[in-house]
Parts: sequence; C-alpha cells; structure tokens
Amino acid sequence: MNSVPSKLENNVDELYRKNQVKSISFLVILSGVLLLAILLSLRAGSYETPIGELIKGIFGLSTDRKINIVVRNNRLPRILTAILAGGGLGLAGCILQAVLRNPLASSSTLGVSQGATFGAAFAIVVLGLGTTDGFGIPLCAFVGSIAVALVILGLSKFRQVSPEGIVLAGVAISSMFTGATTLIQYFADEVQLSTLVFWTFGDLGSTGWKDLGGMAVIVALLCVYCFAHRWDYNALLSGEETAISLGINVKRLTLVGMVLCCLTSSVVVSNVGLISFIGLVAPHIVRMVVGNNHVYLIPGSILGGAALLLLGDLFARTVISPVILPIGAITSFLGGPLFLYLLFKGGKKQ
Repeated sequence: MNSVPSKLENNVDELYRKNQVKSISFLVILSGVLLLAILLSLRAGSYETPIGELIKGIFGLSTDRKINIVVRNNRLPRILTAILAGGGLGLAGCILQAVLRNPLASSSTLGVSQGATFGAAFAIVVLGLGTTDGFGIPLCAFVGSIAVALVILGLSKFRQVSPEGIVLAGVAISSMFTGATTLIQYFADEVQLSTLVFWTFGDLGSTGWKDLGGMAVIVALLCVYCFAHRWDYNALLSGEETAISLGINVKRLTLVGMVLCCLTSSVVVSNVGLISFIGLVAPHIVRMVVGNNHVYLIPGSILGGAALLLLGDLFARTVISPVILPIGAITSFLGGPLFLYLLFKGGKKQ
C-alpha cells in the first residue's frame, strides 16, 4: 500500500533534481556567454591589442600606457554600463511580471521610460539644458520617470486597481507622455531637436565612473531584496490567497518590489536613454528553460539581460565600424522579432 506514494515521492524528487541540474547548467552557460561578451567588447574598437594586454589594462598594468587609458576610460565603463543597465532592466522586468502577474509588464508598458523621455525633452527644450548642463538632462529624465512610478503606485495602493488595470493605466500614461513629448519636439529648434533625438537613441558610452556608482547601488539594492524574497515570489505564483495563507504580506511585497523596479528603470533610463525590450525578452528566455522558479529565474534574468545588452552593444559597435549604431534602435530591431517568437513558441509554457 505504501509503495505507490513512495514511487510518487521518488519520481518527484528525481524530477526536481533534473530541473535543478538543468537550471544551474543554464545559469553557467549564461555566465559563460556574458564572460565571452565582455572579452569581445574589450577587444572591439579601432585600437586593436592582444586580449592579454587588455586584461592587464583593466588594472592599469599594461606596458602600453595608451592601452590603460583606452580600457579604463572608455571600454571598461561602457561594458560595466551595459552589464548594470541590462541586468537591472532584466531583473526589473522579471519582478514586475511576477507581482503584476502579467507577462507583458515592464518599464516600457508601465510608462516609466516614456516619462523619462518627457523629462529629457522638457530639460532640453523648455529649460534649455541641452548644451549648457550635462547633468540637467538625466536629472529631469529621472524626475519624469519617478512621477510615473508614483502614479502607478498611487493607483495600486490607494485606488486598489487590479494588476491588469495597472498595466492598462501604464499604457494610457505612456500615450499621454508620448504625445506631450511630440508637442515639445514640435516647438524645438534644430539644435535642441538633434540633442533630444540623440538622447532617445540610447548611448552606453556617455556614462562615467560617478554615474556607474549610482547605478550600481540601485541595481545591487534591487538584487539583494529580490533574492531575499525569492520564495515569496514563488508562493505568489499560486495566487494571493495562497501567499497570504503562508504568512506573506502580499501588499508590501508588491509595493516594495514595484518601487525598487521603477527606481532601477528610472536610473538606467536617465543615464543611458531608452533601452527597449530587455526587460521583456530576458525573463522570457530564462523562463523557457528554468520555469517559474525565482530561485533560478532571478539570477538568470540578471545574467540574461546583461548578456543581451552587451551583445547588442557589441553588434552596434562592429557591424559597420567605425560607425557606432544607437543601442536603443538595435535592441528594438532585434528584440521585437525575438519577443514575438517567444510569444508564439513559448506562450503555452508560461
């Protein structure tokens, strides 16, 4: 009589171990892809040098002083920017999809990116900061994106709008800010319009070490919080009632997660411009392999987002070198078809 339950338990344990091995193996593969992308990005550029000298240049130990300058002042900050921005956007998309229980939730669908674009347009055209204040544009973009986040959180906390309603509200807010940005562009002169368009293209090479420090703090805070609550997100997959019965404060988990995700997306967008589809595509790619287990989905989304953005930037820098294509256009052009493919092929597995 006890043989049947025993066999079921053994089958479940065996299946769990297989999934665990598959998930860990996939994370190792993602780490290898990211490492390869880092090495290729270090070597990409007009100043060609052996990879060994480039690695020494990271620590300022290369015998050629020019290599140390090129690596530490240009290539390394660009690589770290791509890793932080891609990893942050990937994780933010993963958590937003979990707390809103909607696979289309991201900074783009919630209107955070559009709010940042409006802030940049306002700074360039209305305040005239395009050519006189390099810090003003990111600051205004940050304020615009945070304003959208406050509206979304207000709808969630005070109006008790459903998760689906929040995403729809984000779409409406996106339309409003897109229209407002278009009106600002209409009244801009040629210099202001070119500055605004360049910012909206997305640029990973415009950040310095001070900008990287701020991004690193916010992204690290999001990573620590999300990984500490990885089991809570797993429980949330079974529904709010189940999560509440397990002693999880669902409202606090949702609100804090949204605050950190919106803050991360805001900081990334205000520093590097509009980067689309990373927060949507990266979690879906990882989810197709590891499933919905956030123990592996969270680090996988970080690694996947970082690798995707770094590979996209590598493609933008090398496809018609020495011309560097805008990374925002590359991620949209490559990410759009890939996301459609994931919807068609992986939709039944979600």
